[in-house]
Amino acid sequence: MKMTFPDFELPPILADALHGRVAFALTLAAAASRETLKFFRTTAFQVERKSDRSPVTRADKQAEQVVRRMVTEAFPSDAILGEEFGSVAGQSEFEWIIDPIDGTKSFISGVPLYSTLVGMTVAGHPQIGVIAIPALGELIIAATGLGAWYGQSFTNQSRVQLTRAYVSKQSRLEDGLMVTSQVDNFSRREAESAYRELEAQAYVSRTWGDGYGYLLVATGRAEVMVDPIVNPWDVAAVAPVIEEAGGRFSSWAGDFDIRAGHCIGSNGLVHEQVLSRLRPFAASTAEARMKLPATNSNN
Repeated sequence: MKMTFPDFELPPILADALHGRVAFALTLAAAASRETLKFFRTTAFQVERKSDRSPVTRADKQAEQVVRRMVTEAFPSDAILGEEFGSVAGQSEFEWIIDPIDGTKSFISGVPLYSTLVGMTVAGHPQIGVIAIPALGELIIAATGLGAWYGQSFTNQSRVQLTRAYVSKQSRLEDGLMVTSQVDNFSRREAESAYRELEAQAYVSRTWGDGYGYLLVATGRAEVMVDPIVNPWDVAAVAPVIEEAGGRFSSWAGDFDIRAGHCIGSNGLVHEQVLSRLRPFAASTAEARMKLPATNSNN
């Protein structure tokens, strides 16, 4: 059965925000999502290995090229940063940070939990975020000061209205769900003990990770998502989504930093409980870049 990705209707508050860039972010996410679905669960791609052994496919590259062309045509002065083709400098204060297939390992395995991420920063600070789950027809979009908005197509309707999204009100990890992308990545920060402690504390822990895990947090279905290894394209879209849904995004050091190399996205209420276990393992950004490969092995 051919999968389709629906159109999502922006609420009026977002329609003209940031000179039309919020609406454009939604357009980018939809275009990239549809491009990935052309390849999902087909034999139309081969898996290549990058230098760090993480996988990449024709679908990753083609979807990113689609987004780059659209940005260049609509906002030629804006900068672009993507996982597959690096950075293009701009002349404006806006930068688009994109990852059309976040969770390539899920994608190549035919698991529908991969995500499409579109983020935009203004003078380096995340302002717009979109997390789409193409194979499930889910999407959440946020802009600083304007809230987070979520929708899902359950019946293949062609147009879906977005409604406000909020994090959960669960105040104890012992009663909540913790998600992550890949457990063995904690060992690369020598933080296996911290993960095991958090796993033992949480009522439920699952590896429903990558962008999907953060969407679960932002829609109140999980209390916290923890990543030991991330790059800016993994979290630029995530940060405003989590914060605008009423949660908290930070590095393991507790700072709001999309370039730290590690992060926590939570409902805010369990954040300090999780942070207290992870802070001792938060190496400086410089140290993290020396220790870890340039790409996110979660993919």
